[in-house]
Amino acid sequence: MRAETQNTIDAIQTSLDLLAQRLGVETAQHRLEEFNARVEDPNLWDDAEAAQKLMRDRQTLVDAIATYEGIKQDLADNIELIELGEMEDDAEVVAEAEQALTKLQSKAAEKELEALLDGEADANDTFLEINAGAGGTESCDWASMLARMYIRWAERKGYKVELQSESAGDEAGIKSASYKISGHNAYGWLKSESGVHRLVRISPFDSAAKRHTSFTSVKVYPVVDDNIEIEVNPADIRIDTYRSSGAGGQHVNTTDSAVRITHHPTGIVVTSSEKSQHQNRDIAMKALKSRLYQMELDKRSALVNEAHENAGDAGWGNQIRSYVLQPYQMVKDLRTNYETSDTKGVLDGDLDGLMGATLALAVSGKSRADAQADG
Repeated sequence: MRAETQNTIDAIQTSLDLLAQRLGVETAQHRLEEFNARVEDPNLWDDAEAAQKLMRDRQTLVDAIATYEGIKQDLADNIELIELGEMEDDAEVVAEAEQALTKLQSKAAEKELEALLDGEADANDTFLEINAGAGGTESCDWASMLARMYIRWAERKGYKVELQSESAGDEAGIKSASYKISGHNAYGWLKSESGVHRLVRISPFDSAAKRHTSFTSVKVYPVVDDNIEIEVNPADIRIDTYRSSGAGGQHVNTTDSAVRITHHPTGIVVTSSEKSQHQNRDIAMKALKSRLYQMELDKRSALVNEAHENAGDAGWGNQIRSYVLQPYQMVKDLRTNYETSDTKGVLDGDLDGLMGATLALAVSGKSRADAQADG
């Protein structure tokens, strides 16, 4: 067997070992049997919320077992094919199996990262806010580019994207936009994107074709589900309604359907302007609870606190990532030093490498902190 192939096998096995550790493979089947017994309880749905949580937890375990067993079996099958091909001197069979192992390595590495998404809100849906910063029209255009990038990324993941509110730029792009992104681990993946994103390019709005630098801030908050209790004192908030400035139509600017909620103790302001006033109130209140919950998560995690502090004003000194389109092509994350020259791919939503590097760094930092605490 070629050394390169053995290295691929070793990498897959390393990912399998981590998956086994996170899954608790020795007791996984026993835990599944316990779930199955509880699901068969005729009184299960007497408490709908508890039943729904049980079903979600069971499905998560089923998926984790299937992922682990599937990768393990694919690895064994392809090793057997390579050995058989080498015995029979069949280069074509060996090549096909080696190609399958390369794909399996990528899959195993992705599942290994997903297994690290074990924070209490990582599995939740998420709110994504984009706000243009210093740079005028340039930054508004950059904000719209980032919005497109995240929408493309979400589509690649099979996630659902819903626009919550949007404010158009004066000449181009957007001043701000808020989205709800729904799908398993949506928050876990996107949480590392909070911060300021910097773009360097030749401006399409400058007749002199000069190079411009633009800044846009991104903020990410988990959608608070029914299992997380966040109390909001009605005396602490102000609810305003105003006229939505939508894309057009006979009802635009004729009814005060958009909603703005201001939380006085924290200064948080959330808006929703896409649906009826009743729906907007519900959407805005959920967004407020998510912001408050994120603040609580920040207090618990030094790493998240550091990232939150970095997400200050959208300008020099606060950026987490640079996207350089001129005079060379490079996207570089300033926290992990992960970089790629495939700027087109990144702006088209190929973000897993950047996100994965940040996630791995956060996990290793957490492990070091836990070790120090234990010591």
